[in-house]
Amino acid sequence: MKANRNWWVYIIITVALGTILITMFRPQAPAEELSLKALVQEINSGKVAKITENENSLKILRVDKSEALSRKEPGISLLTTLSDLGVQAGALSGVTIEIQPPSIFGDWVSILVTVVSLIVVVVFFYLILRQAQGGSSQAMAFGRSKARVFSGDKPTVTFEDVAGAEEAKQELQEVVEFLKQPQKFAALGARIPKGVLLVGSPGTGKTLMAKAVSGEAGVPFFSISGSEFVEMFVGVGASRVRDLFEQAKRQSPCIVFVDEIDAVGRHRGAGLGGSHDEREQTLNQILVEMDGFDTDTNVIVIAATNRPDILDPALLRPGRFDRRVVMDRPDLVGRKAILDVHVRGKPLAPDVDLGVLAKETPGFVGADIENLVNEAAILAARRNKKAVDMSDFQEAVERVMAGPERKSRLIAAEEKRVIAYHEGGKALVRRSLPYCDPVHKVSIISRGLSLGYTLSLPEDDAVLVSRLKFRDELATLLAGRAAEELVFGDAWTWSSANDSLERATRLARRMVTEFGMSDRLGPLTFGHKEEMVFLGREIGEQRNYGEEVALEIDKEVSEIIAEANERARAILVQYRPALDRIAERLIEVETLDGAQFEALIAEAMPGVPKPELQAA
Repeated sequence: MKANRNWWVYIIITVALGTILITMFRPQAPAEELSLKALVQEINSGKVAKITENENSLKILRVDKSEALSRKEPGISLLTTLSDLGVQAGALSGVTIEIQPPSIFGDWVSILVTVVSLIVVVVFFYLILRQAQGGSSQAMAFGRSKARVFSGDKPTVTFEDVAGAEEAKQELQEVVEFLKQPQKFAALGARIPKGVLLVGSPGTGKTLMAKAVSGEAGVPFFSISGSEFVEMFVGVGASRVRDLFEQAKRQSPCIVFVDEIDAVGRHRGAGLGGSHDEREQTLNQILVEMDGFDTDTNVIVIAATNRPDILDPALLRPGRFDRRVVMDRPDLVGRKAILDVHVRGKPLAPDVDLGVLAKETPGFVGADIENLVNEAAILAARRNKKAVDMSDFQEAVERVMAGPERKSRLIAAEEKRVIAYHEGGKALVRRSLPYCDPVHKVSIISRGLSLGYTLSLPEDDAVLVSRLKFRDELATLLAGRAAEELVFGDAWTWSSANDSLERATRLARRMVTEFGMSDRLGPLTFGHKEEMVFLGREIGEQRNYGEEVALEIDKEVSEIIAEANERARAILVQYRPALDRIAERLIEVETLDGAQFEALIAEAMPGVPKPELQAA
């Protein structure tokens, strides 16, 4: 931007330098120099036609039109000089002598060229010095904080803009009170919290909550990412930390928000290249700055992370991050409140029911719901609607969950039949087992990477999962493959069930090794994850059992999978007419919603009620 602003300076310098160079080095025809004696001889010979005198310079024009130059002595007239040098009498009668008055223009041109040259030289050296100073200032600014500062005069985000996290807002409301009325707490001997750590999954609104605290308190808000502290040069991160906290102290009361603090706050001593690196220097400086605050500085550090398990213990102790606020996934009531926030200002059709949408979006976080509302608005605009209706929202739910439809994908008739029986078998088994979630939609239209999908939604948000529910889910995962084997035979097993088989195997192994849901091995856990804190990811599983136990685990997993497969196959054999009816209908219309699916079940299996949950 600076180079764009000074482009005219460089153009002027270029033009001036070009003019001077052209003036100085312009090629000129060489003129013949004559001495006064030679001039007298040519005058006597009649070769000179005209002499032009300009001060002491003489310009000679010969009879043959050639030119020459000469000079006379200053202070003596030309005629006197020529007479003294022996010009013959009458030789000057054929020579025209012209005396030109002295011109000031030539002097001014010389002066102007000189002045312009000096200006160009001065400007040139000024720019060089300025560039050098700029580089020096940039080098000095390299260790300054890159935090973005937002004044609290006109807050853009308040607690009203944050929904679905009522407990977190209550915790942070006290922080706002500390910033607004610190004397109220100081009078009772309470000190201001040094830091608040926001912990939660990605998209749960940690950054939004920090901005809301700043907006409610009406104080300056310093925002910086943890990765912005660390550079390749040693000491830069610590310097930026010092500069950030110095700025914060000058503008206290204020809030310093560090997003993704795990980028610099990971456990010390776990580096691959040694324990004392740039990251640890930055963390050490953060520890010193946070623990060195006075009680009257009124500066609160709010940090956000989704990996609190890899943070250094010194960072989490009281006196640095005194409070840990969990930003959990919203429940049914929270999702409806978040939907209320994101549909503000958007025209909605009368058939839109946010309560139903909240039920259809289990597990969605705030970012997912915002994306859902935006996708629904885009779909409505694409269809030239004046308002967003319920069909747009439901289509957006499926787009977010399974991806966009791929209707243009060409599928052979035989493959379409296989997909219809695969999805129909999953839906039928899911409907026939008491602990499975109700079927919301069945489709054989490709979405994302899947050839078809069966969408089921829970009636309530569940926190705990029982062994019975796991067994039913395993039967559902294996139902698609079981339906293919039942209809097309064992020899015609297709590759459409690879993802379901992988998920079923992983779930069965977790039931045995993590949840203790094995009759043979008992309530034990086997193995633990090996993790490098510095890298922040699992690199393998360390076995704390022998080969015999490993063999027993494999046998138990195989038996659980075999039992689930037999349960699914038995249900499909028992209700084979319903399976055929569902598959035929899917081939015709490609998609069945929950009501249409139940109508088909009632038509194919009259008098067969939906299974009820077993008594506890």
